[in-house]
Amino acid sequence: MGVSVVALVPLVVGLVVAVVGLLGFLEKLPRNRFGGVRTPATLRDDETFRVGNKVAGLPIAVAGWVGIVGGGVALLMTGAATVVVAVVALVGTVCIAAAGGVLGHRAAEAVPAPEPELPAGCKGCQCGGCDIAKSVGANVAGMGGE
Repeated sequence: MGVSVVALVPLVVGLVVAVVGLLGFLEKLPRNRFGGVRTPATLRDDETFRVGNKVAGLPIAVAGWVGIVGGGVALLMTGAATVVVAVVALVGTVCIAAAGGVLGHRAAEAVPAPEPELPAGCKGCQCGGCDIAKSVGANVAGMGGE
């Protein structure tokens, strides 16, 4: 009995997708170049990457299990049914993972942007002088813009 290469494709893809989804859900997936939800919203900073991949983690892990189970079932079949089951498993994996990615992207967009850093001379004074000096000019109320 030979192993069908067609059946191995969703099985291997499912394994990879399931691991990435599980790592994202457990918040163990570091911001990287290859795996996870990688959109401009999730790549804004480490926090948005963590939130986006946590939200997308469960659907992506489920997508991986669809590929694993479908590939396993396809390995047990013979003939044209192997190809049909393998293709259905692969398409299901991709569609569910894409839906999880959309959820993760939307969650990352909902994370508020971090507050901008204050200039070195204005940290903590809260006098508003810096904004006034920029809009009025260098000499504000005889203070020389300080």
